[in-house]
Amino acid sequence: MTFEDLQKANETIKTLDVKGREYAEVNQRIKAFRMLYPTGTIETEMLSNENGVCVFKASVYEDGIDSKLLGTGTAYEKEGSTYINKTSYIENCETSAVGRALAMCGIGIDTSIASAEEVQNAIINQETIAVSLDEAKQFTFSSGKYKDKTIEQIYKKDKKYLQLWLDSGYNEKIKLMIMSLTDLKPTVKRPQEELMLIVKLQELVNATNTDYETLKQHYGVESDLDMTKEQLEDAISILEKKING
Repeated sequence: MTFEDLQKANETIKTLDVKGREYAEVNQRIKAFRMLYPTGTIETEMLSNENGVCVFKASVYEDGIDSKLLGTGTAYEKEGSTYINKTSYIENCETSAVGRALAMCGIGIDTSIASAEEVQNAIINQETIAVSLDEAKQFTFSSGKYKDKTIEQIYKKDKKYLQLWLDSGYNEKIKLMIMSLTDLKPTVKRPQEELMLIVKLQELVNATNTDYETLKQHYGVESDLDMTKEQLEDAISILEKKING
């Protein structure tokens, strides 16, 4: 493999924005590795798993395990440190170790050796300290179509609604509470401006006691999350006029 081959493989890697920086996801690093080494081997080993804490080591080889060792990586995860780690901390640990081992091979390191998954977990672990689990469980939304509903109640019925709150960045504390109680993470798919319009529309719908079913039928959508920017602006304009008389 030449440096040019590595550069070409890295150019195929899609990144994820985490707190304003781009990070490569582990699956993207694995894909690039297979481009460079179709018969290469990624070997993982659990070094320990005691008292709810596991440590994994990953080794990357040019071919089989008897071939040239290209890089190694280790990772640590604690059971229950995040929602998804309540049941999958071992799997997450293994994935993080693989991501770091591939990074040591020069794959997906244009912005960081840490993977997107690793950084997201670290952020959740650091920031959820400011929000207790009890506080998150007792929290209810004060407006919108799920007024007076808890995060867990909404999660069972409408995950897309909670995903909107995560992606909009509208309220950092609510984002932390959602991430502490669910397996959802920020994955912005729509422009920030449109996400903010959706949040504003939901507040106006609640303030004007507008029927959601009527609104959806009027615009021919299954959810306000499916509305175009033009539809959102039109609905907001109508409801604002309703408030202002």
